[in-house]
Amino acid sequence: MISPLAYIHPDAKIGENVEIGPFVFIDKNVIIGDNNKIMPHVNIMYGTRIGNGNTIFPGAVLGAVPQDLKFKGEESTAEIGDNNLIRENVTINRGTAAKGRTVVGSNNLLMEGVHVAHDATVGSGCIIGNATKLAGEIVIDDNSIISAAVLMHQFCRVGGYGMVQGGCRFSKDIPPYIIAGRDPICYAGLNLVGLRRRNFSNETIEAIHNAYRIIYQSGLNTTDALKKIEDEMDMTPEINYIVSFIRESKRGIIPAAK
Repeated sequence: MISPLAYIHPDAKIGENVEIGPFVFIDKNVIIGDNNKIMPHVNIMYGTRIGNGNTIFPGAVLGAVPQDLKFKGEESTAEIGDNNLIRENVTINRGTAAKGRTVVGSNNLLMEGVHVAHDATVGSGCIIGNATKLAGEIVIDDNSIISAAVLMHQFCRVGGYGMVQGGCRFSKDIPPYIIAGRDPICYAGLNLVGLRRRNFSNETIEAIHNAYRIIYQSGLNTTDALKKIEDEMDMTPEINYIVSFIRESKRGIIPAAK
């Protein structure tokens, strides 16, 4: 299962039933779990941790040092969970002193040319489209869809169960359950198709929609809109997620459509 044309450092730890193609480079201080398929010309660098059942396509570079001039060679990791599809030429840099690790969860699809920068956190069940670039210290919550050629500014967060349309760039947070799109980027409605596919009930979807009507269409400022939601709506887990996400936002959320 391991090509004789691959290089594996003697100190690297490789699990069971791992397929490693020709011209793969695996550095020291690397841990790879079971049942992974690593295709030709993949580079897995110092500090990388890979779980089980991943498929890594040719040209991917995992765990390279950050593209951050503040990085001084400190110990850090790039941590990848289970059952991910990591397509051609994906790059995932390891962390810096800021957080110490870059994390990609489980059951994600990272399409061709995706870049995940230092100290980023990508949840589980996400789809990241071709050539999308995720800057340092971003957070993407579970079950998000980021379409192709998206530019995500450092420190931003994307909420779960939403969709960012292709070609967007943004420097503010995108709350959960919504579609973000247009240019400049703005709230473009609920991710109705995605929510139904995830078996959200009609009642839950309507409650989410009502919350966003207050946030984006009532004319209230954000603080007053959140207070109105808390005063007038049942604080279900979904509504609480919206409110807490916006309250915790350090960069502010994307605006309504003009």
